[in-house]
Amino acid sequence: MASGEGFLTDEQREVLKIASQNVETALPSPRLSSSPKSPTSLLCDIQLKVPAGGKAPTGGIAVRHVRRSHSGKFVRVKKDGAGGKGTWGKLLDTDGESHIDRNDPNYDSGEEPYQLVGSTISDPLDEYKKAVVSIIEEYFSTSDVELVASDLKDLGSNEYHPYFIKRLVSMAMDRHDKEKEMASVLLSSLYADVISPHQIRDGFVMLLESADDLAVDILDAVDILALFISRAVVDEILPPAFITRAKKILPESSKGYQVLQTAEKSYLSAPHHAELLERRWGGSTHVTVEEMKKKIADLLREYVESGDTFEACRCIRELDVSFFHHEVVKRALVLAMEIPTAEPHMLKLLKEAAEEGLISSSQMVKGFARLAESLDDLALDIPSAKALFQSIVLKAISQGWLDASFGKSSYDDGEAQNEDKKLNLYKKEIVTIIHEYFLSDDIPELIRSLEDLGMPEFNPIFLKKLITLAMDRKNREKEMASVLLSALHIEIFSTEDIVNGFVMLLESAEDTALDILDASNELALFLARAVIDDVLVPFNLEEITSKLPPNCSGSETVKMVRSLITARHAGERLLRCWGGGTGWAVEDAKDKIMKLLEEYESGGVVAEACHCIRDLGMPFFNHEVVKKALVMAMEKKNDRMLDLLQVCFNEGLITINQMTKGFTRVKDGLDDLALDFPNAKEKFSFYKEYAQKKGWLLPSFGSTTTEALPTAAAS
Repeated sequence: MASGEGFLTDEQREVLKIASQNVETALPSPRLSSSPKSPTSLLCDIQLKVPAGGKAPTGGIAVRHVRRSHSGKFVRVKKDGAGGKGTWGKLLDTDGESHIDRNDPNYDSGEEPYQLVGSTISDPLDEYKKAVVSIIEEYFSTSDVELVASDLKDLGSNEYHPYFIKRLVSMAMDRHDKEKEMASVLLSSLYADVISPHQIRDGFVMLLESADDLAVDILDAVDILALFISRAVVDEILPPAFITRAKKILPESSKGYQVLQTAEKSYLSAPHHAELLERRWGGSTHVTVEEMKKKIADLLREYVESGDTFEACRCIRELDVSFFHHEVVKRALVLAMEIPTAEPHMLKLLKEAAEEGLISSSQMVKGFARLAESLDDLALDIPSAKALFQSIVLKAISQGWLDASFGKSSYDDGEAQNEDKKLNLYKKEIVTIIHEYFLSDDIPELIRSLEDLGMPEFNPIFLKKLITLAMDRKNREKEMASVLLSALHIEIFSTEDIVNGFVMLLESAEDTALDILDASNELALFLARAVIDDVLVPFNLEEITSKLPPNCSGSETVKMVRSLITARHAGERLLRCWGGGTGWAVEDAKDKIMKLLEEYESGGVVAEACHCIRDLGMPFFNHEVVKKALVMAMEKKNDRMLDLLQVCFNEGLITINQMTKGFTRVKDGLDDLALDFPNAKEKFSFYKEYAQKKGWLLPSFGSTTTEALPTAAAS
């Protein structure tokens, strides 16, 4: 047994073998690399002979790193002396594993070597996406909205909720109508409480951006996604302005842009679109939003009659829609305003529901907030709505069942100081809205944008800005402004708004003339066109004059308007004063009217004809329907058209003003009509008498017509 090896154990020999191989790698030399050697011979090879002179050659190893062993051999040791007293420190501490005897009485667990365990770094977003897939799958199986809400809250990754919207809708798109309906109901349920409004919008934007990819796997992806967006608008989880804003960030050639166009043109503009969209997928979940609203309305009305708060709370609890309790709050507040005697009952119910924890504080605030947003509309039916609402808010806060922060945010004492800032912001917004309208010719979108601004008190300022901008443009924009004014009068502008808007225009006419040379004449045409389109009546001209300052040049403009509207064939001339160059062109409307009347005359149904007239969406132009119906009756010698006019008048589809205007236009063209129909004047006299008996015409029409007819006959 060699002297250098006899005291080694088997384990140490194995370690020594590994260490020696490491030394071979660390100290390359011709001798070490010539052939494989055993550990024993390797140790012999690296022994250093001491020549005469007493110094050991180091062979490239610094002398201070060489130490003599007890056996008389020189061995390289660690620079920091880690080798200890013997010669095994370096070899045992090399990259090989150390072996510790756990049965040794002196065993110390702290001497165990550290091991680095590799692990894959997980992306929180990837984990979230995987988790929501299982949540959605489970929801499609169970229809448990509360469970989804709870699971999403447990995930604790609120910033990723837009991805949940995207995944939910994309999974539902590839399934049956039942799942599509469930997805829509779930979105309405999670809105505001679990998923914020801006996250809902972001999720739908992500869906629009990925529409091209979805269309690869789902053939009718564009139509289905358009339905989801339209349904979200109807369910009030997306604002109507979302479509316009989303269009600005999507390429026109993209599938996402097509989705928005389909939603806007095919679904949201259709008659009764809300009801159709609610039922599009069969309403196959446990209950639809509309059905839930009806149940809430019914239980509140029963509570008003009975006054049984306990029973009302029980019914609310049985609805099992805690995420939709804001609707209970909103409808209860509306009833309290509509029925003064119901207010104490409703406040008592809401207070008890809040104290019992039946309606959460977030749902209570959301209900109040939703009503606050619609106060302007509510004020049309309940003039004192704003004062009543403020009174209820103060009571709710004082009784402790409404968060005090709501009152501070809703009724700021310094609101009057911010009025100028609010007006300046409004002016900037409406300039953008008007410019977009001149580009798109989209009246419904403009109306939605104005409603989103929520500042109806500034409607006269909008009218002034609209006409001022149009006057400095071509006839196309002027015609668009006149058509828009008619539409706004029907939808959201009152007559007072329009009168005040024209007063502001006439007051600043002199300043406007500095920039627009023919401002006075063009302003007169706009005002005359408003009278012809039934936006204003001749009496309003007197009202406008009375509001103008003395010696104002605007008074001369009003006189010019009176001359324009009393001239022969004034109606036709003013309707064509701008050339009718918009997408709502007069000629296009006339063609549509002629086609629908021809279809009706050839055996069509009255209800269908009325539906088509309503779909034209141009009530300010219904006098053309009257005129063409009368002319066609003369031409076909068929009085069936009178039946259609009677139904239109009874339903309020054609107003008495539009009816009178239509008869007036026929009367003005009788001389020309007599060239084609010799008995035109006799026929017209018959139609006029019939209309007067039925009450279609203004009383003033009879005298003017009677005077005009003999003159025409004599000529």
